[in-house]
Amino acid sequence: MVYTVTFNPAIDYVVHLPALNVGETNRSRREEMYFGGKGINVSAVLRELGIASKALGFTAGFTGEAIEKGLTAMGIDADFVRLKSGSSRINVKIKSGEETEINAQGPDIDSASLEELFTKLDRISDGDTLVLAGSIPASLPSDIYERILARLSDRKIKAVVDATGKLLLNVLKYKPFLVKPNIAELGEMFGVKLTSDAETELYARRLKEMGALNVLVSMAGDGAMLIDEQGKMHRCGVCRGEVKNSVGAGDSMVAGFIAGSDNGDYAYALKLGTAAGGATAFSDGLASADKIRELLATL
Repeated sequence: MVYTVTFNPAIDYVVHLPALNVGETNRSRREEMYFGGKGINVSAVLRELGIASKALGFTAGFTGEAIEKGLTAMGIDADFVRLKSGSSRINVKIKSGEETEINAQGPDIDSASLEELFTKLDRISDGDTLVLAGSIPASLPSDIYERILARLSDRKIKAVVDATGKLLLNVLKYKPFLVKPNIAELGEMFGVKLTSDAETELYARRLKEMGALNVLVSMAGDGAMLIDEQGKMHRCGVCRGEVKNSVGAGDSMVAGFIAGSDNGDYAYALKLGTAAGGATAFSDGLASADKIRELLATL
């Protein structure tokens, strides 16, 4: 079973405008709503790829209820901790040629609710996959990723961590199955700007030396690079298409890699991850199974 954790899920309210005129009344061309959060995005794309998952995290208020009902309707097993106060976020994405985002803070998470999440995490068994993705709300301890992986360190689970900076570096001692920085984030962790494949490979291998089993680096228009657990470097070009959406492409890549790595064929996992990321980038929402298959055939 795959478990995904989304500490601060949201309803993403996407508004399409002919132009954004600040200080004036703007009328939209159309609107869409999606249930968002990095872990939720991974669960949604895994479902498209035929992989079952359980979505964990925290929800609150009427917006939290809507998120849970929406995920259930999508066929995702939603097992969130319900907070006693506050409301889950509504994030506004304004698309008017350029993309403008207004992301809300979300509810505070109390210590009793955190313990309830730990109880759910304790059910994870040998062979399961746990996805920890995204930033940490201010009301949670900054070392929450470390605490979770330390708590589960006696089990043979595959931990996938999609985070940045110290949040990622501090969990490498727990030997996560996969980490997925983008090229800018990889450079920032080591205080350098990466301008070539050779430099990217060098610092990706540093993360592996520090404990990560597989290091997947997304490189925007230059595709992706993988250093697999045997130390082999794989390189994949980018899918071709019209970019419509920047939200969730990295999460989709993570989902594709998880789905493709079951048999240990990491070259295929990289291709499926690349196709899934491209399928989201070229869609209004998250990737569909048909779009992923279409792009996979081109790689």
